[in-house]
Amino acid sequence: QVQLVESGGGLVQAGGSLRLSCAASGSIFSMNAMGWYRQLPGKQREWVAAITRGGNTNYADSVKGRSTISRDNAKNTVYLEMNSLKLEDTAVYYCGADRLGSGTRRQSIDYWGQGTQVTVSS
Repeated sequence: QVQLVESGGGLVQAGGSLRLSCAASGSIFSMNAMGWYRQLPGKQREWVAAITRGGNTNYADSVKGRSTISRDNAKNTVYLEMNSLKLEDTAVYYCGADRLGSGTRRQSIDYWGQGTQVTVSS
């Protein structure tokens, strides 16, 4: 069992930066991949970025080039740094742990955090 707690969300102006953190109660090294997702009210949760146990990273086109996902296995923490934030980045951001998959498919996420709100203002 893995429990995930996200933090680092908040209100930021367009063009600004944020670093989200996802702290795990269990070892994330046992997970094949960790992913970040985001969700707007009434919309499906969409994948943002993922990182595998080996450190391979993957990004959705919407954030590619301005986001970095990283992990610190010793601290059982995954990070998502987002730069050049846009109004359309506003959402609740969720961390997910994927035992067997690549972290890029919502349906294969085994554990979710409670989410952290990111609001980008003009």
